[in-house]
Amino acid sequence: MSGTDPDLGLFIAGRWTHGSGNRSVAVQNPATARAVGELPLATADDLDAALTAATDAFPAWRATSPVRRGEILRTAAGLVRERAETIAHAITRELGKPLREARAEIGTAVEHIEWAAEEGRRAYGRVIPSREPGVLQSTRREPLGPIAGFAPWNAPAITPARKISGALGAGCTLVLKPAEETPTPALHLVAALEDAGLPPGVLNVVFGDPAAVSDRLLAAPQIMGATFTGSTAVGTLLLGKGAPTAKKMTMELGGYAPVFVLPDADPEAVADSAVVATMRNSGQVCTSPSRFYVHADLHERFVARFAERAAALRVGDPFDDTVQMGPVATEARVSAMAELTADARSRGLTVAAGGHRVERDGSFWAPTLLAGVDDDAMIANVEPFGPMAATTPFHHLDDAIISANRLPFGLAAYVWSNDLAAVTRLTDALDAGSISVNRWQASLPETPFGGMGASGLGMEGGIEGLEAFQRVKYVNHR
Repeated sequence: MSGTDPDLGLFIAGRWTHGSGNRSVAVQNPATARAVGELPLATADDLDAALTAATDAFPAWRATSPVRRGEILRTAAGLVRERAETIAHAITRELGKPLREARAEIGTAVEHIEWAAEEGRRAYGRVIPSREPGVLQSTRREPLGPIAGFAPWNAPAITPARKISGALGAGCTLVLKPAEETPTPALHLVAALEDAGLPPGVLNVVFGDPAAVSDRLLAAPQIMGATFTGSTAVGTLLLGKGAPTAKKMTMELGGYAPVFVLPDADPEAVADSAVVATMRNSGQVCTSPSRFYVHADLHERFVARFAERAAALRVGDPFDDTVQMGPVATEARVSAMAELTADARSRGLTVAAGGHRVERDGSFWAPTLLAGVDDDAMIANVEPFGPMAATTPFHHLDDAIISANRLPFGLAAYVWSNDLAAVTRLTDALDAGSISVNRWQASLPETPFGGMGASGLGMEGGIEGLEAFQRVKYVNHR
């Protein structure tokens, strides 16, 4: 299967299937607005079959040694690496991400699988000194149980890979619902794991109406935990659905990352790198640097350079190696960009770059910069999740911190400065799960990733990522 895509369908109890119903949804190429396939949707019976498969497979998978679990994951990672070009083409076709970015995504997905394969062997407990002679007190970390997973469309290889490898590496089984908009990359991961010898039922993949699927999976008492990446609004609903059965929930939710450009920074150099970071995946990244707090002395220079670089980006066919930005994923994202731009214009804000649809087939929006934004503007309060950024000049750092922290989101933040005192002030004061100084790297497979406030609960990645799928048992005996 190294050179071909798996058929669009479900994977339940170790078998590929088109499901027991006749409902399907078209998968579209956002660069052409044409359908590229029909994705079967699971029925209630299919969901029950997936739940049964994950439940039945859990005892044996739990008892499988971490060494063996790691061998399967590592073998699968190698197969994904061999098939990287085919998977990258699937990402570009279904998401519109430029092909070179899609190739990079596959590399990161492989690293997530490899990390979990190794870290699963380190589910260490500890011995606790006893108050009494002859008493042994210890803890152990055990697999939580069958897990329900929900992955979004914007990182169709990385996010499923993180959830699959974390759950399986910890000894759990999984029922995963990837995004219906971008199904093929996740199915490639399934195929690699199947070819690597994963036992039937350990991983099950379903597609369907999101509300119906989440209702069924999160109401099921045999599901012991859930992992979700997506919007804050949907995550809040899922938390409510999992509460009656007290499921352990990991939520990586919306983020609107602030960037602080302090007086000692080089505004042109920061702007040059910021355009690349902001417009990656057409801005459809939860950690995308989008709201820039730039010291007033640098603001004009930063805006001019950012606008120049943004306007020069080559936008078009994501399969063209010279293209730097492809389409947004759906027409809904185009509408969202148009609404934010219209609000900015109505307030007399400066549209320094872009601010319009790119007139060609598909869902394209020009890289956009809105300058001189205050806290009342829509763009100051709504995450664009598209190729758009906003700047706000500041004179006093404390005022900028207050503005950044007033939103409930706290996923990632960025600081550009070599002023140690100011950097320390920001890293202490900002409400964000990840803060990057003089770089744009918000997470790696070996580092924890998660948000504060409305940006989520718990962590993915790093040792914390496997702990999300484990429970702690305390044992004491004489």
